[in-house]
Amino acid sequence: MFDQFFYQDKGLFLQSLHPVAALSYAGVLMVLALLFTNPLYLLGLLLVIILAVAAVDGLAAWETYLKISLGMMLLVIIINPLVVHAGETIIWWGPRLPVFGRLTVSLEAICYGAAMSVRLLAIISIFCLYNLIVHPDKVLSLLARFASRSALVLSLATRMFPAMIRQMENIREVQVVRGVDFHAGTLKERLPKYAALMNILLLSSLEDSLEIAEAMQARAFGSGRRSCYRRDTWRPRDSLCLGGSLLALAVAVYGQAKGCSTFSFYPELDYLIKGPMTVIVLIIIILALSVPVVLSWGWQRCPYFKAKI
Repeated sequence: MFDQFFYQDKGLFLQSLHPVAALSYAGVLMVLALLFTNPLYLLGLLLVIILAVAAVDGLAAWETYLKISLGMMLLVIIINPLVVHAGETIIWWGPRLPVFGRLTVSLEAICYGAAMSVRLLAIISIFCLYNLIVHPDKVLSLLARFASRSALVLSLATRMFPAMIRQMENIREVQVVRGVDFHAGTLKERLPKYAALMNILLLSSLEDSLEIAEAMQARAFGSGRRSCYRRDTWRPRDSLCLGGSLLALAVAVYGQAKGCSTFSFYPELDYLIKGPMTVIVLIIIILALSVPVVLSWGWQRCPYFKAKI
């Protein structure tokens, strides 16, 4: 049930990228999600993220993230107009409260809450995309070149939760085969069953930690210079994806500096499209960020193109 939240190697294009290229792509998406305030740019960025998730066959996992995000988005849209009293276009006058004063709901506050909810969904979707395309061991291997011991601790920490989830499911299946029904009885009767399950999980985790320590000792960890088990090759696909990410970042910075991609909510709503440059900058950013998606489409359908990149 929890496997969709973790990395699964499916042999897809975005999963074959070099860790630096994949991290750069996800990092640029995150920076742009935090940088943009214009709702059009946030929606365009969200569209690119969804296309990238679809390219890595992760829409089923993204739907779970979406269900989690909808509640938080709704809270942002409701709470922000009630708390923030800025904005000149008042659409509702509420009662006067002793501490907060008179409640007012402005159109600007509603639009700001809606835009921030889209940003929240984009950020959560970026984390979903990161889990789908970036292998955690590859990322930590990059850090191991600078701090091997810290990278080892991070690697063990990131692998602990998914490993314990899978191990708990295995133990639960064994207990069910032996006749233990975790759904039968009252809460008081079910607690000892779950306590026994957690006890077995704890013992298994201790045994696994001893096996990891023995494996590290057998591999002479800490006895000398660290060797590299696997080296990732930098290929043309990585250059294209990295170039598209850097181009999108550069154009986004230019748009922010020139005011093409900015948007102000208070005291009055700004224009979504301030001129032709607003549309041009948006199109360039979307096309640059869509490079991995387009390459993934060609990589799956054209063997010659796949061999070249």
